[in-house]
This record gives sequence, C-alpha cells and structure tokens, in this order.
Amino acid sequence: MKARALHSTLTTDARIRLSLDEIDLGEPGADEVIIRVDAAPVNPTDLYLMLSMADLTRATTEGGALVAPVPAGAVAMSAGRIDKPVPIGTEGAGTVVAAGANAQALVGKVVAAANGGMFATHRKLPAAAVRELPAGRTAEEGASSFVNPMTALSFVETMRAEGHRALVHTAAASNLGQMLVKICAADRVPLVNIVRRPAQVEALRAVGAEHVVDSSAPTFADDLVAAIGATHATLAFDAVGGGSLGSQILTAMERVAAREMTTYSHYGSSTLKQLYVYGSLDRSPTTLVRTFGLAWSVGGYLVSNALKKLGADAYGRMTRRVMAELTTTFESHYIGRITLAHLLDAQALRRCSQTATGEKYLVT
Repeated sequence: MKARALHSTLTTDARIRLSLDEIDLGEPGADEVIIRVDAAPVNPTDLYLMLSMADLTRATTEGGALVAPVPAGAVAMSAGRIDKPVPIGTEGAGTVVAAGANAQALVGKVVAAANGGMFATHRKLPAAAVRELPAGRTAEEGASSFVNPMTALSFVETMRAEGHRALVHTAAASNLGQMLVKICAADRVPLVNIVRRPAQVEALRAVGAEHVVDSSAPTFADDLVAAIGATHATLAFDAVGGGSLGSQILTAMERVAAREMTTYSHYGSSTLKQLYVYGSLDRSPTTLVRTFGLAWSVGGYLVSNALKKLGADAYGRMTRRVMAELTTTFESHYIGRITLAHLLDAQALRRCSQTATGEKYLVT
C-alpha cells in the first residue's frame, strides 16, 4: 500500500522545504495496522517542526514543494535534522483499513494515534499504539484526543504528586485551557486562569471558570494576587514562555505566602513556588525579576516526560477518562479546516500557523 505524507526538510542553505511525498507502506506486520488518516489537528509543536520560524511571505514553489527561508539561527539550533525529511503531525484519527494477523479485530474501527507522521493519507503503526474510539465517535471528534487532554490531566496529576493544592494556568482560553477548567471543576481543584484579552474572561466564565484574570488589565498584578490568595495556588503551568509573566506569577505567589509568615526573613517565605514552562507563544527570552524569595523553581514541562514520571496506572486512568468524556470535557474546537494538499499553499499555511489562543486548525 502506498501513501502520501507531509515532510519538512531544513536545508543547509537555511530554507524549509515542505513536500507531499509518496511512500511505500508495505504490508502490515502481524501486530501492525494501517490507518486511513481522516483528521489531524495542527498543534503548536507541529508548526514549529514544520516551519522552523520560516518566513512564509517569501515562500516559493519548487518542483511541487513549498520552500521558504528561515532565520540563520534555526539551522544552528537544529543540527540533527539538517537535510533530513521529517514527517509531521503529532496526532490524529482515522479508520483501520488493513491489519496483521494479530490485529484483525481492529479492521474497520475508528482509532486515534499520537505516534507522529499523521499529516498523511495513511499511517502504519503498531496495533498497541492506537486507541479505539467509543462506538459512534468520529475521527474528527477523536483527532485531538491525546496532546491537549493528556496534558491537561497531567497538570492535575502532577499537582497531586508534588503536593500542591491549586493551579495557575496561562493562555487559559485555549482548547487545553477550557479542558482544564472542566477537569478542575469536576475534581474540585482550585484553578487560576490567566488570559490576554477581556473577551477571553467571559469565554472562560461561560464554561465554568471561577478565577479568571486578564493580563492586559491595569489591575492585573493585584487581581492575580487576589486570585492566588483565594486559591493558595503554588504551582503554575505557563504556555507563554517568553517575557516576564512567569516572574509575575511567582511574585504574586510570594506575596500571598508572605502574609502567612509569623517571622520576617530576608530570604522570603519557605513556601515552594513551582513554575513549569510548557509552551512558547512568546519566543522572547524568559525574564525573571527575583522578587519572590529563594523558595522557587522553574523548569520545562513536556507531557510525554510527565507521563513517564506519573507511571502506567496514571496513564491508564487518564486514557480511560479521555475516551469516556471525548465529546464533553475533552471536546475540541477548530477555527477552520484545511486539506492535506493545502499545507503546501503559503496563504493557507499562514492562516493556520498563527499561534493565537483558541484558534486551531484541523487537517482533513
């Protein structure tokens, strides 16, 4: 069986080359399946790998491929992938059209997978790597059933594992953010949501958020302290990354913790304030203005690493919950749909590469 798949190649002359290439899948092995991919979301991680910050306003077409220049630094940062075609598409869903001897029960089933390379017409995978969707659920409903749902659930699992009792989340109006609001409401976990526009405050309140603060408001610093004071959140997950927002969160946590100190210390409170950066909506440097004592920690956060740390029992529990609540808690919304071929159209690609909160595209 043959398929067409999107590949991104970062070249030595500082260009990205996007191509739809024909590949030979061969026959499925005894424990493998071949999926006809029907839907795959365009996640921020896909955009970064696909484009490497390419300037799409200068894109051209060469031999059927889309070619665009990238900043010179992109080549130095990605030495391991130079001149190597990389398959794109973190997750997606579709129908099993062929299977090996030990996976025949999956033929005709609608399944989801998150093994990469899902921007393709077909994908061959180990049968153990796919998750059968509940009866009646469509590929579009299951396309985003891993990255956002499992990340949101992992935030709460990590909170419990690390001994915190409430969360702060930035860029909270996103699909992931709305899922987290619903999870925390159901699990009675106090949650502070930080958004970037007034309209997003109302959007989150509409799905049940209690504490929502707008970082564009002149009263943001005081509003954040009030929300953290009400929840006693000491753990934050930051999708923005760049700038000083993370520093502001740590400072607000320290201001709340300092209220409970019975003895003054110039080292600040002994309450650990943990900030995890998991996104890069702002690609500028992360700035820390150290006004939050010495009991703090900042680290990177990747859901796959978190799941390994949380263990198999947590992974199984989380997966079952996602499947059971696929069209409620974990429902995804898309601003638009594009075809696989349109990923080679510079204008269409510019639209879906805007990393605005809540504006995600689906490849169908």
